[in-house]
Amino acid sequence: MLAQTNTETNIKLPFAFIFYSLVAFVLSQVMIIWRGADLLDGAFRQPVIWSAAHLLLLGWALMAAMGSMYQLVPVAFLTPIWSEKFGFFQFAVTSLGITVFSITLAWVPLYAYWGGILTLIGILLFLFQMWMTLKKQTEKSIITLFVGSALFCLFVTIGLGILLALNISGFSILASDGLLKGHILLGLCGWFTLLIFGFSYKMAPMFSLAHGFQMELSRTVFGVYTAGLILSFVSLFNTSHLLLSLGFLLLFVGFLLFSIHMRQVIQKRVKKKLDRPFVFSLIAIGFGLVIHLLAFIYAIAQPTPLAFIVLACAYIIGWIVFSLIGYLIKIVPFLWWTHRYSQQVGKENVPALKDMMDDRLIHPLLIILPVSFAGVIISFPIHSQSLFWTSQTIFTAGSVLFCYIIIMVLKK
Repeated sequence: MLAQTNTETNIKLPFAFIFYSLVAFVLSQVMIIWRGADLLDGAFRQPVIWSAAHLLLLGWALMAAMGSMYQLVPVAFLTPIWSEKFGFFQFAVTSLGITVFSITLAWVPLYAYWGGILTLIGILLFLFQMWMTLKKQTEKSIITLFVGSALFCLFVTIGLGILLALNISGFSILASDGLLKGHILLGLCGWFTLLIFGFSYKMAPMFSLAHGFQMELSRTVFGVYTAGLILSFVSLFNTSHLLLSLGFLLLFVGFLLFSIHMRQVIQKRVKKKLDRPFVFSLIAIGFGLVIHLLAFIYAIAQPTPLAFIVLACAYIIGWIVFSLIGYLIKIVPFLWWTHRYSQQVGKENVPALKDMMDDRLIHPLLIILPVSFAGVIISFPIHSQSLFWTSQTIFTAGSVLFCYIIIMVLKK
């Protein structure tokens, strides 16, 4: 094995998380095909639907994010992971917890809290790992603030999830409606969005070769968006319609400012033509902005629960999943190329980084996913089962193609 630099993580650690996430991604989409009729009927509080949602968000998005952080945190903060052995142990606990939780949630919900508790332990281990790593950082930055706040939101999200599981098991603690909405809000907008914000400020300049941009606006983005999170979360428990509307307005404004800032960063790029996977991640920002605006309108109008389902699905896929897919298509080849070839440059012929993935597969993938996703979303208001199943099946095939593209990198 090649010698590692001080801030280089053992490649087996991030890849363990990423490969688990790929399997979870495909399985979650298959489960959604299976119980799609329930979603169209607005019956989203079904055990299999819960299981598919958590397999997507925990098994796919969370595990992919964890794996990426094991690689990106040392790069972004110039400090090595605190303990790689601890990281492998944390992977074992978290993956077992998510697997047990997803199975029990689908088939025996009364016992789901056992898998939830194991998942919570795994996430707490991850939070401890990140805390021990980040505290060694000599100079704190706005990225540290975004990532640290995202990790805090993750902690609260999982805590609310455990309370929900206890409610399902008959141990009523707080009103389930507020717990569920708070769980969704902090999980989607707190953990995932703040994390994507933070690392976008590192990866966008890196992938576009941008220089000379200002970072002052990022502090405003953080302040406005987190204020929206806090107000929205509080409103869920005091049932204040005005406070909820104000919170969602601030979330939209914060996301708008982030979008503007990303545009300013890209305008300072040296690279004339951006790679398509990175463009895909930038398009996901556009999706996220539109969904935040629609969520604000939703908070004011308070329409049917079906609108909530559509918005939640759109937010998860259009913003979170598409962002992760775009970035992973860039990160995984870089990871593997650095591991295999970085020390051979100048000594022998090595493949170029752009040759680590097959563009003939990537380009169709980046068309298949948004088009089929649009079909799934459209199927809800027109209540078309045929359109839903056709689009969801194509989207599932796209997820399989994505996994194949990622795995084939290892043969380069």
